[in-house]
Amino acid sequence: MMMETAIKNTAKPTIDRPKHKGGAPKKRIKREQHIMVRLTATERFFIETKAKEAGMRTSDWFRAAAKAAKVIPLLKPEDRRILHMLTGLANNFNQLTKLAHVGGLFRIARKCDELLNEIDDALKYFNSDDRQDT
Repeated sequence: MMMETAIKNTAKPTIDRPKHKGGAPKKRIKREQHIMVRLTATERFFIETKAKEAGMRTSDWFRAAAKAAKVIPLLKPEDRRILHMLTGLANNFNQLTKLAHVGGLFRIARKCDELLNEIDDALKYFNSDDRQDT
């Protein structure tokens, strides 16, 4: 019995620390989100070549390129409004062409003249000082 107690006393005390398992230290910021991008073989080759030339991994190069990219909208809101107006005018022109084929050119000319007079009257009204402020 005396021997057993001696062995127990000579053993190192255990400390409740997690064992170091090795490997790289944990990163502060984990990249857990993914974006799936479909590429052609040519696009992928181009991107991988650019990354290799920069001495970067493909994902790092792609991330840096996306951050530095300048985004230019296809159409500004004003451009969209003008395009919408032009579309409406084109539709009206097509309708007038169809009416000209069916009813004759002079009939359409008379209708266009009436319509232009109405538009002119409306513009005169909006530009006049007779309107009251609301």
